[in-house]
Amino acid sequence: MEAKLNQTIIEVLKGDITKSQLDSIVNAANTSLLGGGGVDGAIHRAGGKAILDECIKIRNKQGNCPVGEAVITTGGKLKAKYVIHTVGPVWNGGNNNEAEKLKNCYINTLKLAVHNHLQSISIPNISTGIYKYPKREASEIAINTVAEFVNSNESILHIQFVCFDDENYEIYKESLKKYV
Repeated sequence: MEAKLNQTIIEVLKGDITKSQLDSIVNAANTSLLGGGGVDGAIHRAGGKAILDECIKIRNKQGNCPVGEAVITTGGKLKAKYVIHTVGPVWNGGNNNEAEKLKNCYINTLKLAVHNHLQSISIPNISTGIYKYPKREASEIAINTVAEFVNSNESILHIQFVCFDDENYEIYKESLKKYV
């Protein structure tokens, strides 16, 4: 399913984000930037040592990556040229500014993409796995934040939400319907 806002195509796909051929993919990273499970582990495995090496350099320079912030590295062996690493919030019942932190993941990721002149980006379902963010709420934040961003910035031409599981795929498609 896809929608077009201004010049930007926003679509929801089911698949493996490491196979994306867009300019960049987003890694749902942890604060250490050193790899982990889920999407983070898959991206580090598929992209190889170059991604980890750059993450280590970033961490040595700035320390851990705070929740809601984003950094960029090479795509290593991936088809995507770049990986934008963002740290989503762990769900704590919604009483710890989780919604604002998740929104910041998308805003800071897209700002970094624009700053690096990237025209296309694949994004996973940030925080909906091991961080246990409620999937429906996460999808609404993701789709609405991206739509709001592209309404005021037309330099990113193609945004994909790549869902690994059927449940997220159906939920994200439903969230995107209001923009079709």
